[in-house]
Amino acid sequence: MSLIPHLRPILINQNNVAKRYLHVSTVLHKVQAGRYRPKPKVLQPLTYEMAYPPHEIASKKSWNSWNTSNVKDGNRPSETTIEDLFIRNFIQGTWHGLFASEIIIKRQHNIIRIAGIVVRKITPIKMHFLLGYTEELLSYWLHCPVKMEISTVNDKDDVIYKII
Repeated sequence: MSLIPHLRPILINQNNVAKRYLHVSTVLHKVQAGRYRPKPKVLQPLTYEMAYPPHEIASKKSWNSWNTSNVKDGNRPSETTIEDLFIRNFIQGTWHGLFASEIIIKRQHNIIRIAGIVVRKITPIKMHFLLGYTEELLSYWLHCPVKMEISTVNDKDDVIYKII
């Protein structure tokens, strides 16, 4: 019974504070997610995927992960997302600084295809080793065949689509 006298002032104060207001003015911060905005005195090179805003994903650019598990009644939507994050982190760590584009993950039935553009900083023998190493380990960990489809460029500047 000694708790009720202490709670009463708190409940009375919450009624005064818990009011909601509707603001109809324009947005003041002008912040929009997923867009690269020009910065003063800084040139930003953008790849093709980065140059287009997110609302144009279906028309001018495509998704970075292709899977059908997020469809209604699809199999394992959360596991697929976590596997995609694991694949991206593993490839960024294994191919450190070699990918010049985004990593594209395509799931087709039981096969996972990983695509991207790689810079030719290492010898072809090392690149073939990394390719086999990545495919073999990911196939073992994910219990399905993994294929890597990579294209190579001489320099990261060859991938630049637009500079803002």
